[in-house]
Amino acid sequence: MTFHWFLPTSGDGDQVGAATVAAGAARHARAATIGYLTEVARAAEAGGFRALLTPVGSGCPDPWIVCAAVTQHTERIGLLVAVRAGFALPTLVAQQAEAFQAVSGGRLALNIVTGGDPTEQRAYGDFLDHDARYARTGEFIEVLRRSWRGGPFDFTGAHYRVDGGGLAAPLADPPPVYLGGASPAAEAVAARQADAYLMWGEPPAAIATRVARVRARAAEQGRTLRTGLRLHVIARHTAAEAWAEADRLRAGMSPDRIAAAQARFGRMDSVGQARMTALHGGGSGRLAVATNLWAGIGLVREGAGTALVGSYAEVAARLDEYARSGVDEFILSGWPHREEAERVGAEVLPRVTALPVAVSH
Repeated sequence: MTFHWFLPTSGDGDQVGAATVAAGAARHARAATIGYLTEVARAAEAGGFRALLTPVGSGCPDPWIVCAAVTQHTERIGLLVAVRAGFALPTLVAQQAEAFQAVSGGRLALNIVTGGDPTEQRAYGDFLDHDARYARTGEFIEVLRRSWRGGPFDFTGAHYRVDGGGLAAPLADPPPVYLGGASPAAEAVAARQADAYLMWGEPPAAIATRVARVRARAAEQGRTLRTGLRLHVIARHTAAEAWAEADRLRAGMSPDRIAAAQARFGRMDSVGQARMTALHGGGSGRLAVATNLWAGIGLVREGAGTALVGSYAEVAARLDEYARSGVDEFILSGWPHREEAERVGAEVLPRVTALPVAVSH
């Protein structure tokens, strides 16, 4: 198993906040300065995490610039940089990746984000519908990979046309490509183009079904595909302490914030976001949706909306269970991100042993 952490470029604190938009976010006690983000990165590096996922959206700074700066203050941790397909030409992104590899010593991975909020997409100037965005994402990755192989090459698609493109020389260390999405359109693109397919945290049986399906689709293309799971973590010495922390986070979510967030999520065309909302029912449903899996985060946070809650041993056992369901990589996070990177790295990761453990709530 491979473990990654999250870089909170929109700000951090001890309350659940939005990841990619400014509206509806909790007041951030810690500004996302390069100094603070470096502290998070170094904590994750020391804790044994492989890379840092960064968000992209209207409420956070450009991830290319921020991540390039963080690489200058860290030694080995990778940067999983989020890129919105369609907001920049893939031929330009190929050059950006080439430059990033040069300044970071080859520490780049790319998370290609298709976008699931039509309102935010239109604010950026993108008016494609859901499936058309994924079709564009497929072409985007194809042109990106072709550019890395060096030029000249030509390409003609529904969304991109290239005449004599490509890097001047092949990229020696092309970064791995991650892609998420829960719709059939997303799975089709991932099976055909991605190196790793990302999912948000659902009960293990649901994840096992999705892993089997997308890997079967990749096999039809003659490909193998890694899978990754995005989860928050609330782990403490005892289960009682962990659930008390979950209760504290829930108490920090005002009814107005929840209502505003749920109204926004309801306008999205993201299948993954709809699956997150279905788990918690907008706050009216049961928030403990599986053993040690809590859906309370999704009341106010877009995207990944579930957390593993329990003792260190219990959380490690659930990670083992997801691994047995076919998950290869985990992207974890918690509030505040610096302290939780230290805690999870020191107390949870060493306990990931695939041994059974009793669970409690």
